[in-house]
Order: sequence, then structure tokens, then C-alpha cells
Amino acid sequence: MTPGFGLLVRAVRLLLLTVLAVLFLIPFYLLVRNGLATDAEITAPGWTFLPHTLHWDNIGQLFDDPTVPMAHALWNSTVIAVLTTGGTLLLASLAGYGLARIPYPYADQVFYGILGTLMIPAAVTFVPSFVLVSSLGWVSTLRGLIIPTLFSGFAAFLFRQYFLGFPRELEDAARVDGLGYWGTYWRIVVPNSRPVFAAVGVIVFIGSWNSFLWPLVIGQDQGAWTVQVALASFATAQSVDLHELFVAAALSIVPLLVVFVALQRHIIAGVERSGIEG
Repeated sequence: MTPGFGLLVRAVRLLLLTVLAVLFLIPFYLLVRNGLATDAEITAPGWTFLPHTLHWDNIGQLFDDPTVPMAHALWNSTVIAVLTTGGTLLLASLAGYGLARIPYPYADQVFYGILGTLMIPAAVTFVPSFVLVSSLGWVSTLRGLIIPTLFSGFAAFLFRQYFLGFPRELEDAARVDGLGYWGTYWRIVVPNSRPVFAAVGVIVFIGSWNSFLWPLVIGQDQGAWTVQVALASFATAQSVDLHELFVAAALSIVPLLVVFVALQRHIIAGVERSGIEG
């Protein structure tokens, strides 16, 4: 390959990445642009790159809107996402470690059963789950929003695959020191498995934050609304409050961006290493 051809290839790659980056950023630009505009500017036939006046007071109007408790919805989503992520990481990692390391009868059958749950559409279990939650009196409560979603078969599968490749020498040394399965898991395996915990944690956090149907059905009172339910309330059959909708949508993605940026270096490594061993 001649130096000139190599330079051309790098230039084409750079151009392609630039175009893809711009296309990726367009929705975020629209959120910010429309969130700081008036409804008339959003629906105007003529397009401007930015509104003539940036209406920062739209943010205040969003939180002052008496019909949509946006601040409380953000708090509910944060609590639900954090607790769901923590509970899922604990339960799924314990299940994955047990499937990978603890010998017991029918271990393979249990693993295949967990994999089988991934093939069942969520709509099939939605009604039985709602009936169970309703019978327990958990409708419009954080318990009803969090507990039924704590265990993830997909997360357990990822942990199991990761732990299959975990160095047995570390575990053997822990058992020589007198640690059992629990002590080995908690003091040796968990501290040395940060990539997979970060990767699964990001996946679960984003899924919990973006969940809509289950919070919509269970969170029947405004006090139990999440961000996604609050966003849907801006678009009704009577009217659509465009600028508040765009501001709320822009604010709702900030936590996801923070979590992703903070843990991005662990995500790819964790997912790749969790899929090496069969």
C-alpha cells in the first residue's frame, strides 16, 4: 500500500465517522433546540438553527407545571433504577456464580431453564405479574415497580459466562485460607469482576430507566409516576405541550449519559469477556 493510498483511506474513514457522528447527534440537537424554543417556533414553517431567543425559563415552567410532577418522577426513576440495578447485580451474579462454580444435580437443566425464560415474550407474563402485584397491594408503590423486575435471566447468563473464565487459582487460594463459596464470591470474585458488573449494571440501569409499560400500569397514582410516564402525559388527546415535552426529554437522558460516560471503558470489556467461555 502506497503512502498516498493509506492517507486517502484514513481520510475516507474520518469523513465517514464524522458523518455518522453528526447523524447520531441530530436528535440531541433537536431536543435542546426545541426545548429552548416556544411552541410557535417549534411548529413554524421556516427553520432556524437556534431560536432567536433561548427560553431558559422553559426549564422552570417544566418543574412548575402542576399537572405533571416532573421532579418527583425524576426522583422515582432514579430510586427505581438504582435499586433495580443493585438488586439485579446481586441476584444475577449469585445465580451466575452458582451455575458456573457450585456443583449440584441438574445444574445444566436449571441453566437451560433460565435461558428458556429469555424466549418467553414479556407480554405472556405481564397479566399474571400484574394480578400477583395487585393481590399483594403493591399497585402504585415502589415495591410493585421494583421487586417483580429484580431478577434477569439475561444478566444471570452473562455472569455465568464470565465466571466460567474466572481464574480458578484465586478461588483455590481463598479456599486454602478457609473461605467457603460465599466468602470466595464476596471477597475474591466480586472485587476482581468489575468489568462485567459495570457492563451488566449499565444495561440494567438503562433498561429500568427507559421502562414504560410496567410503570404505566403499576404506577396508577401521580406519586408513583416515573420519567417515561410523565413524558407521555405531555401528549394528550386534547393538546401537546411541545416545549415542555422536549425539555423533559432532554433532562431525562442526562442520567443515562452520565452513567454511560462514567462506565463506558468497562462495558465492551465486560460483555466480550462474558461471552468467551461456553
